[in-house]
Amino acid sequence: MDLELDEKARAFQLEVREWLAANVPAEPLPSMDTPEGFEAHREWEHKLADARLSVVSWPSELGGRDASMIEWVLFEEEYYKAGAPGRVSQNGIFLFAPTLFEHGTEEQLARIMPRMARADDIWAQAWSEPEAGSDLAGIRSTARRTEGGWILNGQKTWSSRAAYADWGFGMFRSDPEAQRHKGLTYFMFPLSADGVTVRPIPQLDGEPGFAEIFFEDVFVPDADVVGEVGNGWRVAMSTASNERGLSLRSPGRFTSAVDRLIEVWKTHADATDTAARDRVVDAWIGAEAYRLHTWGTVTRMLEGVPLGVEGSINKLFWSELDVRIHETALDLLGADGELAGKWQDGYLFSLSGPIYAGTNEIQRNIVAERLLGLPKADR
Repeated sequence: MDLELDEKARAFQLEVREWLAANVPAEPLPSMDTPEGFEAHREWEHKLADARLSVVSWPSELGGRDASMIEWVLFEEEYYKAGAPGRVSQNGIFLFAPTLFEHGTEEQLARIMPRMARADDIWAQAWSEPEAGSDLAGIRSTARRTEGGWILNGQKTWSSRAAYADWGFGMFRSDPEAQRHKGLTYFMFPLSADGVTVRPIPQLDGEPGFAEIFFEDVFVPDADVVGEVGNGWRVAMSTASNERGLSLRSPGRFTSAVDRLIEVWKTHADATDTAARDRVVDAWIGAEAYRLHTWGTVTRMLEGVPLGVEGSINKLFWSELDVRIHETALDLLGADGELAGKWQDGYLFSLSGPIYAGTNEIQRNIVAERLLGLPKADR
């Protein structure tokens, strides 16, 4: 793992740093889980796209600038350091886009990616279903063959960004006679299509960060099937690998949070409280370890090694680190923590980390069975 940056990477890093310093809003944008905040974040994405900074690692013809993976990590680090707005487009650019690059057709890439890069279309992840939970193979929503495409029926729940998004992506059972992990097909679909009903789910703060999606005889053309019919599980694992691994939780998120945590410790901690000091140091070590691990992952990927199931270890680490960082900050702040909006909001969101992208209980089973070779637990 070589952490020395070449001249091109340093020039790119400086360009990003200077652009963000000049353009990041002085005041935080409204919550993206409100109508006005959602559109404000979409406008921010437009601004990034105009500067060709919304999807730096994508090909230039699709809205990117052909940046290397190293440059992408540098961009993410600078983005979080600058305190830039959250990415309302993250489900599309971090999860669905890598899936399309791996499994999509040239026509799909040309049609979907430029609009995704500009946030003209914002995407919702439509995977979970009632009674299926983390058992993705247990989905019951169906896809029935019809002339020129498919008819979708069923229900998805806990669909992030779906309350205001334009499109969704997810799996449906296209062969009810097939084994659990077979007979699944991966689709993309407009949320404005006839037969689609979106019902927002309020969170603790009353804002609809998630929604249920109901499908009643929704027609989806063959052109919107991703990958091979019946091979949706393989396509979905590509999405899950990116969600658990490198792309969704870049190290800048945690290193910048720890920088803020250290400032909280300096201003609020009792100098004699060595336990609090040790917790802050432990958080710093965790964030730094995650940063170095990410650079190691980048090195392996540049050598052609796929993420694979090791993404489950990654997901366990970052999700639990996120909770520890925020718990430590709130403990240091004491009663003031109730007024520390950014820390309080970050803590509430961190609690979802061990659940989304596959619950941590499921990830531990994956690590035990597929990486350590342990026998499967009785279920």
